[in-house]
Amino acid sequence: MPIQTIEPRRLYRQIADQLRLLIEAGEFPAGARLPPERDLALKLGVSRPSVREALIALEVEGWVEVRMGSGVYVQSPGVAPRASLTAESPLETIRARRTIESELAAQAALNPVPALVEGLREAVDAMEDEARAGSVPIRGDRLFHLRVAEMANNAVLVRVVGELFDERHNPLSVKLGDYFENSDSWAVAITEHRRVIDAIAAGDEQGARAAMRDHLSCSYDRLMASWPGAAEALRAE
Repeated sequence: MPIQTIEPRRLYRQIADQLRLLIEAGEFPAGARLPPERDLALKLGVSRPSVREALIALEVEGWVEVRMGSGVYVQSPGVAPRASLTAESPLETIRARRTIESELAAQAALNPVPALVEGLREAVDAMEDEARAGSVPIRGDRLFHLRVAEMANNAVLVRVVGELFDERHNPLSVKLGDYFENSDSWAVAITEHRRVIDAIAAGDEQGARAAMRDHLSCSYDRLMASWPGAAEALRAE
């Protein structure tokens, strides 16, 4: 057999594979509820964000079912699992974006050309229009972040921002967003975008950096909120 290339596996993938093996071995039989996210993190010696991504990956692959307000349950053997996900970690992607885009916002504030600032406002207006129409405002959101990068005058970083943003379309990110993004969270995000614009328009380098960092930190926190209905489920037990 020829030697195979060794590829490093993402942490959430390692966690998902270990849980899958336990399911296959009967440690968690069909219909069983998996331990809570926090307990799994402690037992595995990893972070809660990585466990959350692993559970979402297993759901997308058909191994488990997330029942809002109840828990994560092993699927019956009749459900055929799909191929393993190899998508980028959504939460790691947000942290990478926070590092890069905070500095780009600061650079944009050094060049607050009125026409370019107006372009940022138009992008956020498009987000509001999309949200008002009942759609996820991805198009306007992407345009906003790309235009901030363009104001920093670095074509390479514009490409990087676009590629990182487009990770939102991978199956793991989409499923995570389905649970934790809604009209209220998007309304808050739009307000955060406008704070970034205000700082850039004022030529406030430090303020723009902080506003973008706060926005992406809040985006991370929104995806790490308690599972919808979790408090109600605990009270019912």
